[in-house]
Amino acid sequence: MRQELVARQLDEQIAARFPVGQRLRILDVGMGQGTQALRLARAGHTVTGLESDPEMLRIAREALGGEPAGIRERVRLIEGNGQDTGVHFLPGSFDVVLCHGVLMYVQEPDAMVAGLARMLAPGGLLSLLVRNADALAMRPGMAGDWDGALAAFDTDRYTNRLGLSVRADRLDALTATLASIAAPLHAWYGVRIFTDNVSNDVELPPAAELERVLAAEDRAGRTDPYRGVAALLHLCGVRG
Repeated sequence: MRQELVARQLDEQIAARFPVGQRLRILDVGMGQGTQALRLARAGHTVTGLESDPEMLRIAREALGGEPAGIRERVRLIEGNGQDTGVHFLPGSFDVVLCHGVLMYVQEPDAMVAGLARMLAPGGLLSLLVRNADALAMRPGMAGDWDGALAAFDTDRYTNRLGLSVRADRLDALTATLASIAAPLHAWYGVRIFTDNVSNDVELPPAAELERVLAAEDRAGRTDPYRGVAALLHLCGVRG
């Protein structure tokens, strides 16, 4: 659900900023198992994936190995930390930089976001996917965990589905950060409004029903006030 919604939103932003058919240089920081990296490579773009977790990198390499040669040659996978992009790449090396599901593990994210923005060429797109600190009470509240909901109002920390204590970000704070590093916010979306409490183990519904779920989530993620209470925020900044 998350990957499909973010893909739709990202494709919309890419189409709005770059000529049709342009092959983009894309950096995916904290790419995980490579879902977005491979999808973008299949679309014809050159993709560099940066991942610090050796197991995730192994899974991504296995997935890449199953792709046709033309796609494999467009993808470069590197073991490395998103806070050290300046070690691996020159400033302005990419047209699009993705950082999805990473900032919650970074205690002081501003420096990392600034480093990501430096990797962008002028007019480049920075795509951030973060946990929404302004809606942390929604998940426990909708599950009937009233103590958890009340506690969530006064913190930016939460326990994720891996059982780890991590942090969330606020829209206004990230908007200010993006403005300060010359990559001001261009668009933002909510991700997972109606389905946040659905377990990862639940089987997908039939195709027709799944498409209706995605349509409802996609519409809500673009519409106030719904997007403001989404579990995740997808922010897109543009390098000046």
